[in-house]
Amino acid sequence: MDITLVRKYNVPGPRYTSYPTVPCWTRTPSHAGWLDRVRRAFDRCNGREGISVYVHLPYCERLCTYCGCTTRITVNHGVEEPYVESVLAEWRLYRAAFGAAPRIRELHLGGGTPTFFSPRNLERLVAGLLEGCTVPADAEMGFEGHPDNTTRDHLHALYTLGFRRVSYGIQDFDQCVQQAINRRQSFTRVQQAFADARTAGYPSINADLVFGLPFQTTKGMERTIALTNLLRPDRIAFYSYAHVPWMKPGQRQFTEADLPAADAKRTLYELGKRLFMEAGYREVGMDHFALPHDALFQALTQGTLHRNFMGYTPVRSGLLVGLGASAIGDAWTCYAQNLKTVEEYQERVAAGILPVFRGHVLSDDELQVRREILNAMCHSSAELANIGWDADDVEAHFFDLIADGLVEQQGTSIRITAKGRPFVRNVCMAFDPDLRRERDGDRPRFSMTV
Repeated sequence: MDITLVRKYNVPGPRYTSYPTVPCWTRTPSHAGWLDRVRRAFDRCNGREGISVYVHLPYCERLCTYCGCTTRITVNHGVEEPYVESVLAEWRLYRAAFGAAPRIRELHLGGGTPTFFSPRNLERLVAGLLEGCTVPADAEMGFEGHPDNTTRDHLHALYTLGFRRVSYGIQDFDQCVQQAINRRQSFTRVQQAFADARTAGYPSINADLVFGLPFQTTKGMERTIALTNLLRPDRIAFYSYAHVPWMKPGQRQFTEADLPAADAKRTLYELGKRLFMEAGYREVGMDHFALPHDALFQALTQGTLHRNFMGYTPVRSGLLVGLGASAIGDAWTCYAQNLKTVEEYQERVAAGILPVFRGHVLSDDELQVRREILNAMCHSSAELANIGWDADDVEAHFFDLIADGLVEQQGTSIRITAKGRPFVRNVCMAFDPDLRRERDGDRPRFSMTV
């Protein structure tokens, strides 16, 4: 990769799991307004494509210092049952609003560490969520598992309930990096976790890796990827580390001086990409790779790839219900996020009130921009006439991106080139009106794009 391009485009920018991005939300719906949007989205898509459900399980036994998620650190497993009851109570509030049996097309358990919960409590949770619902044979059901505490009982219990994908967080196999991020796990243990999942029958295993972590080197990354390729995961998420210590104090355990510089960080990504491709993986969207048989790559080739708050998914649904503390729901025309602290969340649910504390109602113009950002992120193209631009607008706003060979223009249409795919966030930023209207003052809101 041209290092001059990295230096030019490495600026703070959104990851675009939504548009508008969360820091730009300004029109929070009332609870009645949010439920009305949810009902309309449910009526529109439940019978045709089904709905998606995300459950946030925030508990972890120890803090991984690189983590940007909403977590609660504890070794007290007595929190499990009350939390499960709260999630099921929240789900009942939504079920009452639906007025019909949900068709669950996608269900994902994220965290935190879902396998912090015992197999028995996860069974209670999932069985309660699916009771009275229709679950099609091709439903996408997956969970995030920590290699150190995902047991054979976890795998068997969730497989019996219909789960067919498990995602293991590896991050890096280098011991120096693991110590810095407080994520110590041996290759032997991860290898056993993969073997257990294969034996249990899981046809899709994902591995999460992160580049840009403290003390990473090209030699260490090469070893990490060689070991990952030995495991042969069906898909790989190769994420850029987001250094946001003003939001996540745990990241203050190391400093910017411990992180690879922008040039070195991009070299780590290019090394990883090359080694994955040589091993038979195919690039999917931004920071994802999959083997040709995997549903994620099949969705890319069939034009059905989707992106939401869970990242890239082969399932496109017009309604995503977010359950649990800090979870975000998406009714296409509106977003809503739950209270972040467990205590506040549980108190609100116990009172029979949806625990939403912020969100955003999209305008018609924002919906058009949302569609085109989604197209750029998933299909590497966008039609900017849909947001009211003419060819001159496109040329003016994409002048540098076109000149640098990252984007090709044809009238009001753009196509992101192979060279431009690592800069897809920058491409979306060029027609994001929130970023063109305003610039942050004292403190960035986003991680670096490159």
